[in-house]
Amino acid sequence: MTDPQPSPQEPQLPENAAQPQGTGEPADQAAGGPLSEDRIREELKQVVDPELFVNVIDLGLIYQVDLLPAEDEPGKTDIAIEMTLTSPACPAGPQLIQQCKNVLGRLEGVRDVNVRLVMTPPWTPDRMTDEARDQLGIF
Repeated sequence: MTDPQPSPQEPQLPENAAQPQGTGEPADQAAGGPLSEDRIREELKQVVDPELFVNVIDLGLIYQVDLLPAEDEPGKTDIAIEMTLTSPACPAGPQLIQQCKNVLGRLEGVRDVNVRLVMTPPWTPDRMTDEARDQLGIF
């Protein structure tokens, strides 16, 4: 038995072709909502400490998130992050900072990402979420 041929009114897309989205929403909203501190923090969960295998949010490394309108590009946003490390000598620091910039820089509507490393107040395990403590076996 042969497959029925598509009628001229029903064009067939190849199986691997992207399907039209047609949501009518701006790209940043369709991808995860408008830019907000909560969304930025959610996106930063993609950045995982390569030694502890826990994301920077659950570790409590992100202290502050600021969203500022880009002065020279209307409709664009600059993101300023203040973060710390589990220790001042953490060898993964440069990698974590770059990953934060990469993850946030890909978001629609973001012009620039500035990550500022701070050591005050110092990080302590008290800053971790319960999920991070469970993952690391800290009770």
